[in-house]
Amino acid sequence: MVRSRSNNSKRKKEKQASTRVRARGIDELAQRLLQVETELNSNIPTTIWISDLHGEGDRFKSILRGRFGVLYQTCREGLPNTFTADKVQYLVRIIRQQQYLPDKSIRMDKQDVILCLVQILKYKLTNARYEVEDILMPEFRDTISRLLSRLPVPDPIFEEGIISARLITHLCHAIRNVLLDRIQVLGDVFDRGPQPDKIIRFLSSVPYRRIVDYVFGNHDILWMGAASGNRSLIAEAIRITCRYDHFEFMDRLDFDISLLESFAVSTYPSDKVTGNFKAKTDKGKSMEKALSVIQFKLEEQTIKNFPDYQMESRLWLGKLAAMLNKNDTEGLNDSYFPTIDPGNPRTLSTEEKEVIEDLVSQFVTNRKLKRLLSYLFNIGNTYSIYNDILNIHALVPSTSDGDFDEFLGQTGRNLLDFIQKTIERVGNNYVEGKVQDSRDQALFFYLWCGPKSPFFGKHAMKTFERYFLIDKQAHIEKSLYWLQNLEKIEFKEKLLEEFGVQRVVYGHTPINYLKGKHMASDDGIAINVDGGFAAAYYNRGHSLVQTPHQLYGIILPTPDEIKEAERKLESAPLDIELIDEFLHPKKVKESLEGKKLQQERNRLMRKITKLEAEMD
Repeated sequence: MVRSRSNNSKRKKEKQASTRVRARGIDELAQRLLQVETELNSNIPTTIWISDLHGEGDRFKSILRGRFGVLYQTCREGLPNTFTADKVQYLVRIIRQQQYLPDKSIRMDKQDVILCLVQILKYKLTNARYEVEDILMPEFRDTISRLLSRLPVPDPIFEEGIISARLITHLCHAIRNVLLDRIQVLGDVFDRGPQPDKIIRFLSSVPYRRIVDYVFGNHDILWMGAASGNRSLIAEAIRITCRYDHFEFMDRLDFDISLLESFAVSTYPSDKVTGNFKAKTDKGKSMEKALSVIQFKLEEQTIKNFPDYQMESRLWLGKLAAMLNKNDTEGLNDSYFPTIDPGNPRTLSTEEKEVIEDLVSQFVTNRKLKRLLSYLFNIGNTYSIYNDILNIHALVPSTSDGDFDEFLGQTGRNLLDFIQKTIERVGNNYVEGKVQDSRDQALFFYLWCGPKSPFFGKHAMKTFERYFLIDKQAHIEKSLYWLQNLEKIEFKEKLLEEFGVQRVVYGHTPINYLKGKHMASDDGIAINVDGGFAAAYYNRGHSLVQTPHQLYGIILPTPDEIKEAERKLESAPLDIELIDEFLHPKKVKESLEGKKLQQERNRLMRKITKLEAEMD
């Protein structure tokens, strides 16, 4: 009897323990289920797109601080329709300056302002997944939380001027923290401008890094391939840097270019540099030309080693040597090439070998550069899909008849996925200091400038021709079929089906809206976020904004317009192109991400039901 009671007691304890485990399991599943339900019924995140920043760090910082015009739209959406434009602008000014601003023409006291700011913040918190601790400073955290929940607050909040003024400042700070839920960068932070490192520091900083999504551009690929040890891309990356005289940038990265400078200045003195070189300084011109010759030699070796790339049209050095031998240089604007061996023009001279080996050693080991490029390798992708939108830098390779073009045996989405795996492999080897595969390194060269690259999209990169040939027709880089295919309904349908999306947003191509160009196609399916952000282009560029209520393009202000606005203590002018309006605030459950969350919700419910049955 004693043994029987002991066994019964043991079984009872085991059953109780099993019940507690299942109960904890149900609690955990229920917690996740509630999170999923909250997410499904949230508004879609407010997202901005920006592309082709090209080293313009200060300008990007200025525009980012202005939140790309999102502040006004957020206030407009968060407040009742009865609010006049004057009152909305008044609240925008208060939020921007983070302080109460008396205005006799606007009949709003501090209490009115506080209640409006609470309403705007509450609206933003319906389409942003933030913890209160992340957005509210501790001093007024409890008070603001009570206001958001419509709970009573102490009378001095509204009656004591100094307290209400400080609360307004805290509310403004909180609203600015949650204005943007997502920043979609469509690539190309490097080259042309002097501060690509500043842009990456901004994107990777605490306020922004959790909301940035990045797709690679061809200029990012250039630097990432160079970091992998690809010698022609190293020469090209430094050549472009010298082309714009960005020596301070190289100094910030602790690059020692003394060997390069010494060789270039003595071998290619500036008075001998007569081609279409852009550098303003004498040493810049000398280094730009010296590196261009080294680059052409090295990339010709890659083209010869990888005939499947079909880039023989770039093999100019043999033709150049023949022209120099015959003294047939009428078509050249520069005929001084002391390091070209007429018998073997793609062979590096002894000095050129020393220069490139020095640069290679620095490139693959430079710690400051590794911090920048590790960020891109870690967060970047060949494409991304979010809220039913395909985000790419330039294009999905296609043919003249509207099919997806084949490269390395892959087409469409499979091609981009294949490239992504290669980039990830190279990135892991780079970060861990492992030896790279030569074929992977060569692929980066093709991705930078090959005609079937999803990052480039032209039939050829005419660097040699633009430097040295007088005939300007030879300089033309013909765009391939992407833009003309996007005018065909059949191609757009094929593209959307391939990636399971409703729109495609891309950058790379500068377009001048002053000539009547539009960001979006007539049906709003294809949207170009213009690549003209940098001073080397139109110095303007576009951005794209999606809120729960609208999708609209922004034609960004130029640096001169920004300075003039700052002088007048005004916001810079923004031209708007409305692309789409939604009848009701768009919810996450209506998107592709929502379908995945609904599937997760169904799985969670099945698990909860199973555990509940086991407890009975």
